[in-house]
Amino acid sequence: MSAEHNSPLTPVGKRIKKIRTDRKMSYESLANDTGFSVDFIKQVEAGTLTPPVGSLLQISRALGIDSGDLLKDDDDKMQDRIAAYTTRTSNYAYTTLTPGAENKHLKAFRVKIDAMKDHGGVSYNHAGEEFVYVLSGAIEVVVGEHVNTLTAGDSLLFNSGIQHLLRNTGDTDAELIVVIYNP
Repeated sequence: MSAEHNSPLTPVGKRIKKIRTDRKMSYESLANDTGFSVDFIKQVEAGTLTPPVGSLLQISRALGIDSGDLLKDDDDKMQDRIAAYTTRTSNYAYTTLTPGAENKHLKAFRVKIDAMKDHGGVSYNHAGEEFVYVLSGAIEVVVGEHVNTLTAGDSLLFNSGIQHLLRNTGDTDAELIVVIYNP
């Protein structure tokens, strides 16, 4: 058993790198398949950048895997892994609410964005639709050029094929449920 599997947490970037290299996929190929820069992919793999949910979906699709596979350990210690993963991110964390939904079109996540933070300035898009429900806090969902302001109890459904960005505009952490339909 490798040291990677003895750890309670295998960072998502290391999993992406392992799958990419196992498949003999170059950075350039993954960049062309996702639309992300090689630098962005290298930062994700190095663990210096945590990819937003939409980016994770695009990377998973390009690698030909289910996004949930990036968030679970081979020994299925999912809950320990989720707790550890959530505490390790700097200003953005997400946990899957649909474990075991391999090859499904619908994915749900609980997302936490620290106060006055966004996804590192990276907007993203992915095929399908996205639904956001704010549990607590205040956020902006920028879809294209339109800014939607949401607070606790508000929701928004939008075309996720349009460039979009989630941003916490409040002075407290925001928690959301994000449901993504990916055709």
